[in-house]
Amino acid sequence: MLTHIDREAMRFPWKDFMKERTSTILAVGAAGKFAGLVLPELARRGAKVRGLIRHASDAEAVRVHGATDVAIGELGNRPSIDAALEGIDTVFYIAPAFLPDEANVGKHMVEAAQRAGVRRFAFSSVIHPTLAGLDNHAAKGPVEEALLNSGMEYVFLHPTLFFQNYAGSWQSVLKTGVLAEPWSAETRFSRVDYRDVAEVAAIALTEDRLTFGTFELCAEGMLNRKEVAALIGDVLGRPIDAAKVRLDASATPPGDSPQARQMAAMKPMFDWYDRHSLLGNALTLRAILGREPRTLRSYFEELATSEARP
Repeated sequence: MLTHIDREAMRFPWKDFMKERTSTILAVGAAGKFAGLVLPELARRGAKVRGLIRHASDAEAVRVHGATDVAIGELGNRPSIDAALEGIDTVFYIAPAFLPDEANVGKHMVEAAQRAGVRRFAFSSVIHPTLAGLDNHAAKGPVEEALLNSGMEYVFLHPTLFFQNYAGSWQSVLKTGVLAEPWSAETRFSRVDYRDVAEVAAIALTEDRLTFGTFELCAEGMLNRKEVAALIGDVLGRPIDAAKVRLDASATPPGDSPQARQMAAMKPMFDWYDRHSLLGNALTLRAILGREPRTLRSYFEELATSEARP
């Protein structure tokens, strides 16, 4: 018969793991929207976390979210990355969206982790990194290959499109009553709440059960824009239309600004989405979490509730 302690160990195996390993986890991009969601999950598990940030002004917020230490550095700056990795046993890495030269930056991060003697590296990659026609997917492949060749323990997380991407257009949807994106309204997507991905990342960083695994992370649902608009309308209690944004030369920022470079990088993605769906399966995420993943409806309900607060 199991004792109370035995039952606790079965329900929360990470507790014993954390007692045995008190080493520090480096969370790259800890002040960002997505890596920042991993910090509270790690703190909940009692992990010691060093947050890598670009600006000292972000240090206090990162500590509030769960970092016990901060390091200031740039991904392209080897001395600052080497300093951030001192005394680190485990790394969580996610690259900024449409990072220039993303593949090489990621490979250099893997090499730096090797030099520092890092034991485990969890990489928040992307669903279907073999899609050679999408730079933001294909750039992840060389980083994964570097990890496979590194001798370190690895975990590859393959999340699909994030629910959180809708937060940026939410005010426009409320104001205009239209959900508009620059690809076909018929294209279907699997999506995921990055908070669920963050929980999986924390498991990967503090337990052994996901080590040397590759995990497609999707919530239930394969909706096109018309169906998403209908879902938002149901949540808001008023009709929401679905439209396609027509991009032309006047919509592209002029010159060689970061905005112009990002738009140029995104256009092939928009063109691909115009012709193809991006789909995955929820089984893996459900199995890892031991519960149903968050739903897109519940995410929209959160946005609507936050908007209604005084």
